[in-house]
Amino acid sequence: MGKLIVAAGLASVLASSAAWAQDAEPVSPENEIVVIGTNAGTKTETPLIELPQPLTIIPSEQYLSQGAINISDTVKYAAGVLANPYGRDTRVDGFNVRGINALQFRDGMRDIFSYYASITSDPYNFSRVEIVRGPASVLFGQGSIGGLVNLVSKTPEFRTGGELNLVYGSYDRKEALGDVNVALSDTLAIRAVGRVRDADTYVDHVPDDRVMFAPSIRWQPTPDTDLILTGLYQKDETGSTSQFLPIVGTFAPNPDNQGGQLDPYTFVGKAGWDRYAGRSLQGGGSLVHRFSDNIRVSLKARYIDSDLEYFTHYADSYTNPTNPFAVYGADGRTIGLYADASDARMNVFSTDNNVQLKFNTGANIEHTLLAGLDYSWNKVGKRYATAALETVDLYDIDYDSLQTYDPSGPFAYESQKQLGVYVQDQIRFFDRVSVILGARRDRVSNSSDQTDNATTFRAGIIGELGAGFSPFFSYTESFLPIAGRLTGPGGVPTDPFKPQMGTQYEAGVKWQPGPQTLVTVTGFHIKESNRVLYLANNVTTQSGELTTKGVEFEASHVLPGNFELLLNYGYSQLDSEVNTSLDYMPRHTASFWSTKTFGDTSGPLLRLGAGVVYSGESKSTGPLDPYALNPAIVPGTLYTIVTPSRTTVDALAEITWDKWRLAINATNLLNERAFASCLARGDCFMAAPRNVMAALGVRF
Repeated sequence: MGKLIVAAGLASVLASSAAWAQDAEPVSPENEIVVIGTNAGTKTETPLIELPQPLTIIPSEQYLSQGAINISDTVKYAAGVLANPYGRDTRVDGFNVRGINALQFRDGMRDIFSYYASITSDPYNFSRVEIVRGPASVLFGQGSIGGLVNLVSKTPEFRTGGELNLVYGSYDRKEALGDVNVALSDTLAIRAVGRVRDADTYVDHVPDDRVMFAPSIRWQPTPDTDLILTGLYQKDETGSTSQFLPIVGTFAPNPDNQGGQLDPYTFVGKAGWDRYAGRSLQGGGSLVHRFSDNIRVSLKARYIDSDLEYFTHYADSYTNPTNPFAVYGADGRTIGLYADASDARMNVFSTDNNVQLKFNTGANIEHTLLAGLDYSWNKVGKRYATAALETVDLYDIDYDSLQTYDPSGPFAYESQKQLGVYVQDQIRFFDRVSVILGARRDRVSNSSDQTDNATTFRAGIIGELGAGFSPFFSYTESFLPIAGRLTGPGGVPTDPFKPQMGTQYEAGVKWQPGPQTLVTVTGFHIKESNRVLYLANNVTTQSGELTTKGVEFEASHVLPGNFELLLNYGYSQLDSEVNTSLDYMPRHTASFWSTKTFGDTSGPLLRLGAGVVYSGESKSTGPLDPYALNPAIVPGTLYTIVTPSRTTVDALAEITWDKWRLAINATNLLNERAFASCLARGDCFMAAPRNVMAALGVRF
């Protein structure tokens, strides 16, 4: 019986027809699909149904069919994940997992160490995106407590072929994309992925231009040895679609009624000077060697060199959040305008090395033991220039009068090193019950002579009861070092910050009645300690705790007749022991995506798709008078702003015939003008408006 091993898990099965449906063939007993998962959750090849945790795998065919423009867009159809929490941002990718900001990894190693020091990754350069929900420090070291997002690079395959695509879309988007793979021999293959884009955005004077080229080479001198080398050159010329506009005049009425409502996509800055422009060079490699069926060694490393210019203006939405215009007069139009300019350099070296041993301790007890060591070093340098506060008519900015200046002088550098040792044992009992036990020890030091040590653990169990039902339970831990020191009255520094620590208990059930269906239901409870609290008189302390609890539902199913369904729901509730000015994630998120293919492989195929993404209302709480400017307001008085829920609709229409493909994608099809979030500190962020793209491609 032939078996198609789908390494990307069931999600890739659901998206397989997106890879130009003429190559599809029906599932039959002679061509059974076996879901084996990925190594994101365990760093070993483990079936999803044997993992005591939810793990979401999103193949590139799926997120490109959904019209993903950036990495944040790739995860918007995943349970428990909020994509673009502050609207689509051309500067950085943002996602909340289980209510907490998630870190981004690439090929299992962290690649973002500082805000505004690097450009965003290109979704076309990856074969899939993996989401690990919950703390994951045992395998990945310091990381976010809610989870992480791991990008898996495209690498050479031993075949010859590829595709070329031309795209035109909203805001004069013009781009060419290509992915070419060449098998030079049975043991040597090369691949090149590239994109050239010239585009504007929905904010005036903010371009979205990119040149990306990612070559790679793969050599298998023996059936047991696999060497892959990867490279990346990427240059972006863009700005900031996040304009930090005040709540008053956008989300809330302007009380003076002289300015009326402000266009929520207003550009605040100086055309040609405001920019977010950078270059990234990356080189890496991986080596896997199997000494036998039971012994495998894996080595990998990557180096990143990044340069960035970030020049920006933003309004003073913060001095008086309930009416910032009142600080500068009574006309309801004049406001202060800040300007910042920075140059940034970032260098990162990462390596992760492990050995995997398989052995038995009884006739029905199988072990997969993993022991590894990883190391990372990052150095970030920045220099700044700041102009004097200007006042402008925010409703009619005199752009020509705005000042320009450039950063100068030496760069101020900060660096960090992390060394971690980890061990994990996966135990399989009677081919029905799986147990995972893991531990890790880390040492983190930085250029401020601050050193932190942490030990984290994980344990989990999952067992098959029958009829495809597999309940599971897990306990996981995480830590995240914090640079800086506690401060006493007047901001006098004292002891170094302790790392933030997180623990999670999770229980759920997976149901896989057949190879084309996987349903996961889970409940979790996360407690984060050592959260920094910012108090009056510049005092900081670390007594804060944050508790997150919630449930998630995730279902993937293929119906007869090439009818595919994805359904997700997440509920997260965040509670803090004291108010820490947290920007809360919506408690409810949900999404639905479906595609249907019409026709057969003998002629043209029509594929239609539609999706709905729902984000519930969110709340942000902060001080009513943050700078104590109004003596009538009691210091520390809080107020809350509620951002309403929003629902967006996406659509796909695709025709494939022979080697040709014509597709039209629309995100936010109904063009709902909604706010992604408004923060009590005084500013609002718009969700992206409708975006339509047409792509013509040829496959060879």
